[in-house]
Amino acid sequence: MKQATITEVRNHAKQYFDIVESGESVRILRNGKPIADIIPIVPDLPSWKRREAQPLLLDGLSVSSMILEERGASA
Repeated sequence: MKQATITEVRNHAKQYFDIVESGESVRILRNGKPIADIIPIVPDLPSWKRREAQPLLLDGLSVSSMILEERGASA
């Protein structure tokens, strides 16, 4: 994490916001003490991408394993 004083951020704001835009956080210091963090915003994902994929089950058995089993039997 980069660190900068309020004066540095004010004088070189574009540089620091470019750093944040690239994914890195910047900690702001006043009199040598941290007072704030500028952090990148995590892009929102569509709801279908946030959910963990669940296997499709039929009567407690995985449908994909049933298909693979059937393919192996007919080969």
